Amino acid sequence: MSRIGDDFIWGVASASYQVEGGAHEGGRSESIWDRFASVPGNIENGDTGDVACDQYHRYEEDVRIMKELGIKAYRFSIAWPRVIPTGTGKVNKEGLDYYVRLVDALLEAGIEPMVTMYHWDLPQVLQDRGGWANPESADWFAEYAKVLYEALGSKVHYWMTFNESFCTTFLGYYEGRMAPGFRDFSTAVLCSHNLHRAHGKAVTLFRKMVPSGEIGVALKLMGRRPYDPSDEKDVRVAKIADGYLNRWFIEPLVFGKYPEEMVEYYKEQGVVVPEFDPEEMKEIGQPMDFVGINYYNDHYVRYDSSAWPVYYRFQNHGDDIVNDCDWPMTVDGFTDMLVRLKDQWGVKRVLVTENGTAENDKISLDGCVHDPNRIDYMRRHIAAMKKAMDAGVNIIGYIYWSYSDNYEWASGYSKRFGLVYIDYPTQKRIVKDSGRYYSDLIRNNGEEA
Repeated sequence: MSRIGDDFIWGVASASYQVEGGAHEGGRSESIWDRFASVPGNIENGDTGDVACDQYHRYEEDVRIMKELGIKAYRFSIAWPRVIPTGTGKVNKEGLDYYVRLVDALLEAGIEPMVTMYHWDLPQVLQDRGGWANPESADWFAEYAKVLYEALGSKVHYWMTFNESFCTTFLGYYEGRMAPGFRDFSTAVLCSHNLHRAHGKAVTLFRKMVPSGEIGVALKLMGRRPYDPSDEKDVRVAKIADGYLNRWFIEPLVFGKYPEEMVEYYKEQGVVVPEFDPEEMKEIGQPMDFVGINYYNDHYVRYDSSAWPVYYRFQNHGDDIVNDCDWPMTVDGFTDMLVRLKDQWGVKRVLVTENGTAENDKISLDGCVHDPNRIDYMRRHIAAMKKAMDAGVNIIGYIYWSYSDNYEWASGYSKRFGLVYIDYPTQKRIVKDSGRYYSDLIRNNGEEA
């Protein structure tokens, strides 16, 4: 394998609702995740993000730990309800100043700040106006983006409009497993288009306001494999699942059009598909500086006649290696998806914006957290990334998910992805063995010590 260049970006990631806490401080308003988490039965153990990892108060400690580990970049998201509590209109200076302080602390520590503008925590006041189903939502987002560019555009080089639009729309508005918890497929399709419109408007504005910066998106891109490759139904629904998760979200952004067979398929299933304005599609498909890929694993899919309109369910094989979320380890799928970005979708610069695994971590008697399975996962996936680089994929960085354990959405605090262990009752931080491993890897620029 070829050597990784010295300019390669080694980083870690988080998201505002998952780590910040301070839910009722500094003028922050309610988000859709605050509302969703307050409904009994939605979240494991009834957990909320009210405190999370308390990074709102402890960001300086976290930046210090990152610096000690040699982390080169920190990808974090900004909470819209903290910056514009009413969704549109008046800016909350106290909330915006928090992010200015965080960015300044990162820069002082020699850590590259990477901003994700939206990681799922829409202000509830905007959800009350229809949320992403409201066509005005694209303009709401553009107004919010303008505020962020004005405050941080001179300090932050790397920007992402959205994180995993699939989750915001199809999981939030159709499957109901994420906020706001709705279950209507046509609404989810409409929301996906409005998110893409919002992305296009934000990129247009970025080119005018932050001409020296770089902007992209972080997409959930993972393979969908037929459980039984000899079963025609499994093979067919695997292709539908790929369109549902992957193609519907990347192709409008890189080609300026939705996959035609998916449009027709949805219409055949009785789904209401919005009209796509040609000028809007052109703006949606304008060039980005990079595409971010969030990859954890491929999934095996089986035909399920009851699962309208995509007709599949996930099912692991009995001998699959799985993590604490019961996700199979499919390392070759990472290489395949990275190569696909180059060969099928023509992406010239790729940033691995998330890659990681959940393990059942415990504090040992020696006071340390030993997580060999996470180290093994990381070692395998970085090797798979290098294999894609050898195949000609231009990968500019690898951002591990996540910096620390955090609020894992509907799983609450029951799943741990972090390189740093969070003892939630005390908020004590303990760097895991995997954190030390990653630190050594960064020091040697991706080579084993």
